[in-house]
Amino acid sequence: MTATARIPVAVWATGVVGRIAIRQILTRADLELVAVHVHDPAKAGRDVGELVGVAPVGVVATAAPEEVIAAGPQCVVYAAASPELDATYVPDYLRLLAAGIDVLTVSTPGLVYPPAWDPNHVDALTEAARGGGATLYATGIEPGFAADQLVVLLTTMSASIESIRTQEIFRYDSYENDFLMREVFGFGKPLDHTPLMLFEGAQQLAWGPPVRYVAAALGVELDSIRETYERAPTPRDLDVAVGRIDAGTCGAVRMETIGVVDGRDFLVIEHVNRMAPDLAPAWPDADRDGTYRVIIDGKPSTTCELTFGSTEQESSEHGLIATAMRLVNAIPYVAASAPGLTTSLDLPLTAPRL
Repeated sequence: MTATARIPVAVWATGVVGRIAIRQILTRADLELVAVHVHDPAKAGRDVGELVGVAPVGVVATAAPEEVIAAGPQCVVYAAASPELDATYVPDYLRLLAAGIDVLTVSTPGLVYPPAWDPNHVDALTEAARGGGATLYATGIEPGFAADQLVVLLTTMSASIESIRTQEIFRYDSYENDFLMREVFGFGKPLDHTPLMLFEGAQQLAWGPPVRYVAAALGVELDSIRETYERAPTPRDLDVAVGRIDAGTCGAVRMETIGVVDGRDFLVIEHVNRMAPDLAPAWPDADRDGTYRVIIDGKPSTTCELTFGSTEQESSEHGLIATAMRLVNAIPYVAASAPGLTTSLDLPLTAPRL
């Protein structure tokens, strides 16, 4: 690539993360937006600028995957959100990779460390990527950074490590994804309901790979990965982004995905999520909402807190920007990498090209 060449990029889906990614790609001198895929037929045929709140950009959104491929992108930023999850995403990845198009995704957290994900999917994706000469890279904030790449970076200061715990302390009252909030996490459901996160192995699909990522980086052999899930009711009705959460139903959840080494809990990814700040007061909390906390017990013992925005109200918005930029900033590095499935252990630091 010459110094003046621009990488042609497509964006798959125009949800919040996709819209942020589009707006940022349009500002980059090294990137060129050539196509945008939408799922809503009402968005197809409209100028992408209209969809993301900027002036017309001369790119028309399409609901036809073949039109995205025909536009000739080198990379696709994939930010879809479907209730069918990987039943939808994986066929899309396979089609794009086989066409020789790199895929950078935030939709499949398990792919942040493919050796720990579904082996059948991994085999098929690897074959498609190598056959098409393309690369697949999954990232995000968590999984994708806070509990994996950031953790490994912090351990570069360690002489010895007894345990590592990463905590996500977030309120979810502003999240608009009804399926994720109610069916996956169980918010607003009776306390005897079985949400998807309570099924055995469900957490490992998302957070097992980051646990194994850190273990692999440290050269640690895991005995097993176990999971915990607990919930607390709300004593009053709550009106949140996904609607009414009735009193007596689930208002807060706490989950742990735990990597066991030599019979003890060594790597823990803990999520504490509330629909109101006063719920489950005995659970871990932080000075402000939207905090990721990494606690390394060892020599030296280290605690690192990561927050977004300058106020609690801004934390969700700024966290979404950070999520989108994990994708956008990685584009030049993924475009230059070898075909196959890659991780942040394989890439250089994906610093922004300003």
